[in-house]
Amino acid sequence: MNHEIRLTPIRLIDQDNHQVGEIDTRDALRMAEEAGLDLVEIQPDVRPPLCKIMDYGKYKYEQSKKQKGSGAKQQELKEVRLGRSAKIDPHDVEIRVKQARRFLMEGHKVQLVQQFRGREMAHKEIGLDRLRKIADDLADIAKVESPPKHMGRRVLLMLAPDKAKVESLKRKIEAARQREEAAKKAASGGADKPKDGAKAPAEGDASESAKASETPATESVSSER
Repeated sequence: MNHEIRLTPIRLIDQDNHQVGEIDTRDALRMAEEAGLDLVEIQPDVRPPLCKIMDYGKYKYEQSKKQKGSGAKQQELKEVRLGRSAKIDPHDVEIRVKQARRFLMEGHKVQLVQQFRGREMAHKEIGLDRLRKIADDLADIAKVESPPKHMGRRVLLMLAPDKAKVESLKRKIEAARQREEAAKKAASGGADKPKDGAKAPAEGDASESAKASETPATESVSSER
C-alpha cells in the first residue's frame, strides 16, 4: 500500500473505477494523495501489478462486515484519519478523538492515521506528539497495541479497548444515569407538596374573612341600640 509499492510502472484503476492504464508509481501516489485516498496493490502477481486508488479504511470495514459469522458481534478495525495533512484544526482533532472513543467503547480496535504533505515530512514530531496526546486522552478506556510507526507519508498508531476499563466506565455511566432518573422522580414528587400546602392558607384566609365579616355586624347592632 502507498509507498510500500516498490515496482514501477503499475496498471492503475482510479477512485472512480476508471482504467487509467500503465503509469509511473510516483504519479499514481501523487494522484492518491491529492484525492486524500490510498494506493493499494490488488493484484501483486501480475506484471505490471494492478493497483487501485481507494479508501483503504472503508474497504477493510466492508470486508470485515462480509466476514461476520452467525450474527455475533465481532471486533473490527476502525480507521480514524487526522485530516489530509499535519495541519488540522484542534476542533477537528477533538471530533476525531470522540469518534475513536465511541469505537473503543463499542469494543473495536482503532487505527489512528496522521498524514504528512510536502515539507511536513521534515517535522514529523508534530504528528507524533499529537498521536501520543490522543493515546493519553483515551488511556482511560484503551491501551496502545502498536506504537506509532511510519509508513511512507503516514504515521499509524493502533489502540485496542481495555475491556476492564471499558466495563468499569460503562457501570459508572449507568449508575450516574440511574441517579439522575431518581433525582428527577424525587423532584417531580416534591413539586406536588407546595400545592397541598397552599390549600391550608386559603382555608385560613376564608376563616379570617368570616370573622372579619362578623365584627362589623356586631358593631352595627350596638350603634342602633
